[in-house]
Amino acid sequence: MNAAPPVLEALHFSKRFGGTLALDDVGLTIDSGSVHGLVGHNGSGKSTFIKILAGYHAPEPGAELSIDGHPVRLPLAPGLFRSLGMAFVHQDPGLIASLSVVENLRIGAIAQGRLHRIGWRDEVRRCEQLLAEFGMACDPRANVEMLRPWQRPMLAIIRAVDETRRLLRETGRHRGVLILDEPTANLADSNVGQLFDVVRRVQEAGFGVLFVSHDLDEVLAVTDQVTVLRDGRVAGAGATSGFTRNDLVRLIVGHDIVPSAPSPTQATARSDHLIEVHGLSGPGVRDVDLSVAPGEILGVSGLIGSGFAELGPLLIGALPAWKGRMRIGTTTIDLTTITPAAAIQAGMCYVPGDRLREGCIGELTVADNVGLPVLRRFFRAGWLHRRALASHARAQITRFGVRPPDPTLPLELLSGGNQQKVLLAKWLQLEPRLLILQEPTQGVDVGAREQIFAIIRAFTARGGSVLCLSGDHEQLEMLCGRVVIFRRGRIARELVGPEVTKDRIAHECLGSDLASAA
Repeated sequence: MNAAPPVLEALHFSKRFGGTLALDDVGLTIDSGSVHGLVGHNGSGKSTFIKILAGYHAPEPGAELSIDGHPVRLPLAPGLFRSLGMAFVHQDPGLIASLSVVENLRIGAIAQGRLHRIGWRDEVRRCEQLLAEFGMACDPRANVEMLRPWQRPMLAIIRAVDETRRLLRETGRHRGVLILDEPTANLADSNVGQLFDVVRRVQEAGFGVLFVSHDLDEVLAVTDQVTVLRDGRVAGAGATSGFTRNDLVRLIVGHDIVPSAPSPTQATARSDHLIEVHGLSGPGVRDVDLSVAPGEILGVSGLIGSGFAELGPLLIGALPAWKGRMRIGTTTIDLTTITPAAAIQAGMCYVPGDRLREGCIGELTVADNVGLPVLRRFFRAGWLHRRALASHARAQITRFGVRPPDPTLPLELLSGGNQQKVLLAKWLQLEPRLLILQEPTQGVDVGAREQIFAIIRAFTARGGSVLCLSGDHEQLEMLCGRVVIFRRGRIARELVGPEVTKDRIAHECLGSDLASAA
């Protein structure tokens, strides 16, 4: 009797962006009722691989895909993956918080007009049965915003499985594939196991699961097979039981890293530190203490969901802190009550990673964006002196090398690197004591990257302090003399001086306790 074919088989997946080969002859196989882990460092090709499966990217010629033993023509049309039996659940579960559980579960059918008359009593009963099947206890009538945080990704998984099973019945197919992209990134340790229970029930329902995660402990705990990507290629693959955590780390990084003892400066704080944070706790962060010296660029890194990305918004009051205080010079600040305006007044400025959505107003001119923090300077007798504002903005963007140096252009028309330089000009004109940078060179070209580095170094040469929150480990190696690593919301490790290399940062982010393993 012939064995059942894999539920998904991808062969020879390659993808080129300009001169860069982001994915090079990658393949993997997922069997029905199994969980296949996909791991790799940032930029290893995981996202590109998933986007080809979703029809977002077209692979290079020669790629092959089969679903449940049936060849599928590539590239996939957008949305076609649903009718093939594939479902995706991303880090953001895509739920509507103001709608009920049952409405979120059935929103696909409602949006597509398949439910012309909705019998809510029947829908609630069906929802209760579905939730019970996957071991999730909640009221179908409750709004999603009332659910516990760990219940939301579970609900997204259950919805994806339910919709996929319906489509499979309509198309005559029998087996589906669930792709989970960092599903536990926003969950506390204590809730991950509950999510795994749902994943196991999905397995029992006959689905194959592709589990994409940075967390190697989770991969080792929940997967049957694992594929490791490095620099767009398969660095290793096989049964998960055949790998240790250090084996996976070695494949991800590319070589062994010699263990080193923790730096003796890890537990001490120098008296000349200008910035000190004590006991900071809030969404994603627990009991964080750190300090930054005048003229220092302190790097902060970790995996997705580790808490490092929440540090900047918590310090400026964009996220509510539960407890914590901060000292800037001789001023002590209660971080539970701070607001963004008060943070600016205290000498803190924040440049977010999402420039156009969080850092500026793309439809406004360069002059308007640069002038926002200092607009009061250009009012006379209630009138805004636009000529003076434009002249000031021109001087600032010339100082920071913005191209073209035209303050009348809408900011959204500039390249990513020049948009970032405008944001730096916007805040550095205030001469802050602390500049908090979130992914400062994300989406910029090599030339702009070097210019941004020069701007940051010039600021610290004048005595300013910088917190650089980044998942770009090469960038941290080039900029920082000290890097702290977040794991599960806490600072788990500090690297100093010669320890600050991109490989060691990557290794520490992945969570290997090198000293104990030695």
